[in-house]
Amino acid sequence: MSETSAEDRIWTVPNLLSFLRLLGVPVFLWLVLGPRADGWAIAILIVAGFTDWLDGKIARAFNQTSKLGRVIDPAADKLYVFATILALLLREVIPWWLVAVIVAREIFVACSFPVLRKHGYKALQVHFLGKAAMFNLMYAFPLLFLASHTGWYADIARIVGWAFALWGTGLYWWAGILYVVQVRQLVTATSKE
Repeated sequence: MSETSAEDRIWTVPNLLSFLRLLGVPVFLWLVLGPRADGWAIAILIVAGFTDWLDGKIARAFNQTSKLGRVIDPAADKLYVFATILALLLREVIPWWLVAVIVAREIFVACSFPVLRKHGYKALQVHFLGKAAMFNLMYAFPLLFLASHTGWYADIARIVGWAFALWGTGLYWWAGILYVVQVRQLVTATSKE
């Protein structure tokens, strides 16, 4: 199989895992906001976090990376984060300021997209720092959700969840700033040609 056709693949195990993660988003929202089946909702978040890690491992180990995978994997991650923060905000599990900080970062980075397109580029690849930030956030929210319940685990989940949330949010902003710097460098280099 040529390199070009390998990159154009749609039916790969990592893409399937990312697609299944996408399908889990409305189920998660329904569980949290409808019947309030929190145990099942937390299980979905945990499975989503695990499959996010697993699809990357499989893609690299078995040479199943693809153009679609580079789009659908981060899209699934972002959709999970936004669905989760919306649900947890509506359930008063997390404060509004945390949501505002995460959404502000997305707006900050999104402002660079028109500049990229104007110079003939598509979105840049996800940086390792962005993946680390997403990892932290994907684990923070189930823990904060657990912390909102009563039980022996609540205090431990609150401490560890907030550690993941704050560290993840900081990394998320750092990755966003690096992204904008990369865009600026790319545009500057293109302008000099």
